[in-house]
Amino acid sequence: MMAKLYGEPVIELPSDLYIPPDALEVMLEAFEGPLDLLLYLIRKENLDILDIPMAPLTRQYLEYVEIMRTKNLELAAEYLVMAAMLMEIKSRLLLPRPPSVEPAEEDPRAELVRRLLEYEKIKKAAHALDELPQVGRDVVAISVWIEKALAGRLPQVDPQDLAEAWRSLLYRARLSRHHHISREELSVREHMSAILRRLRERRVLEFAELFEPTRGVAVLVVTFLALLELARELAIEITQSECFAPIYVKLGHGQSG
Repeated sequence: MMAKLYGEPVIELPSDLYIPPDALEVMLEAFEGPLDLLLYLIRKENLDILDIPMAPLTRQYLEYVEIMRTKNLELAAEYLVMAAMLMEIKSRLLLPRPPSVEPAEEDPRAELVRRLLEYEKIKKAAHALDELPQVGRDVVAISVWIEKALAGRLPQVDPQDLAEAWRSLLYRARLSRHHHISREELSVREHMSAILRRLRERRVLEFAELFEPTRGVAVLVVTFLALLELARELAIEITQSECFAPIYVKLGHGQSG
């Protein structure tokens, strides 16, 4: 890459150009605390968390802390507490243990290992929660207002069965889709008229018979909207005898003429 100034390439840096010492510094890792740093070092070196080699881990940890201390003293304070703990554990492991008839002392690393395992479990749970869809980031919340006067106009069918019938139509549409690109003006009102014409000919149709999956998902959506609008206007009736039974559509009262 070549830098340009006012369209002209910059080959040499100006002699009076001042570059701050930290201008080109890049921080590749960011840690949320001393346990996060320790866990990073353990995983980076493929160490056994249940049998931590304290000498190399403490050395690497202190190197990171020294870098942070030179950049941000307040940030390094809590890391220094952990560094003292690591050096204490390392010292206790190096001390000779005289033979004794008393039970063996607990491994000095036990408490550290317990804290690391708990922290790792919480970190994984937090990551799993962050992957869930979030309102405002992944989805947009909407609200739908249904007037009380319209509540009685909703189709008398089981909602789960209606949803399953709709998913089946979408699946069939995706199986038959192709890559032919076309532009088609779709009108809900025109599809409403088409549905009424078909019902005047057949009187009663099964739900799926009113759809044409081979025409694509867009046509399915418009047809479904037309169906719901007709049901809202009481022009048709959507009925089902019982759960899991077929869903039928027929003309509403006053539409048979």
